[in-house]
Amino acid sequence: MRHDRGRTLGDVARRAGVSPQYLSEIERGLKEPSIEMIAAITGALEVALIDLTLDIAERLLTTSAPAPARVSTGRTALALAA
Repeated sequence: MRHDRGRTLGDVARRAGVSPQYLSEIERGLKEPSIEMIAAITGALEVALIDLTLDIAERLLTTSAPAPARVSTGRTALALAA
C-alpha cells in the first residue's frame, strides 16, 4: 500500500515514529507489529485500518495458493491438505 501511494520508506517511518529499518522488516514479514504500531503506520499512510485490512485480504485472495501435495499409495493418490 505504501508503494501504491508513492510514499517512501523513510517518509512513512518518520511519520509513524519508527525507524526505516523496522518498517522495512514489517513490510517483509520479518517483524510482527503490535496493534499500536499498525495504527501508527495506517495513520502515516493516511488510511483507515479497515482499508489496510481489506487490501491485505484482497491480495491474499488473488495470490495463487500452492497445489496440494499428492501421495501415491499404489493405485490411488490422496490429496494432503495444508
